[in-house]
Amino acid sequence: MPLFFLIPLSICVITGYIFNRCSDEVGYLAGLFAIMSLVLSLILAPWEIQALLLVIVLVTTKKLLQRNEYKLKKGSRE
Repeated sequence: MPLFFLIPLSICVITGYIFNRCSDEVGYLAGLFAIMSLVLSLILAPWEIQALLLVIVLVTTKKLLQRNEYKLKKGSRE
């Protein structure tokens, strides 16, 4: 399994740290670069990691939808 996706992922972590520490335009530029690096690392990731992330997103989305439906039903009873 090639680990080329770790290079942009580590760049993403470093620039994300810079984004949190800086409050000027350099911070915003670092945040933009962090987002682009994250997208690139997700594209370069092996299919096993992409499938795992997809399952995690689907499970958490289903739980959030169930929680919101419960709140909606609870609010309509009152």
